[in-house]
Amino acid sequence: MDMANLLKMGATAFINSEKSGDAGSGLDMSSLISALSSLAGGGRGIGGFDLGSLLSKMDTGGLGGIAKSWLGDGSNQAISPDQITSMLGADKISGFASRLGLSEEEAAGGLSDALPQMVDKASSGGSLLDSIGGLSGAMGMAGKLFGK
Repeated sequence: MDMANLLKMGATAFINSEKSGDAGSGLDMSSLISALSSLAGGGRGIGGFDLGSLLSKMDTGGLGGIAKSWLGDGSNQAISPDQITSMLGADKISGFASRLGLSEEEAAGGLSDALPQMVDKASSGGSLLDSIGGLSGAMGMAGKLFGK
């Protein structure tokens, strides 16, 4: 899945999330895609989605098991809005929320549904994986992060 489609899928998941509230479900797709790209950006990612940085934040935040489930082929473990805020930082959630005219709770809630789907799709093949050495690179990175 290419970056544009991945961000569109994440934006759709955010809009469809019950946790993003009425404000989240009424967002403009292009504004949300831009906000998602900048939120998960920086570093080695392609088009603003840095899988390695996100996995690292999850591991250092004690969310390694959840990250493994997102990378694997099985079902994704849920992540709570509070865990999203802890992982990304309250300042990033606040900026993301204000950029979109959402409350911080709506922003973190929508992200708790969108990010697992985005990482799951990114780790199942495509240009995102190529940026970190393909699936073996992602699994190797995950192995280093999770001590395996």
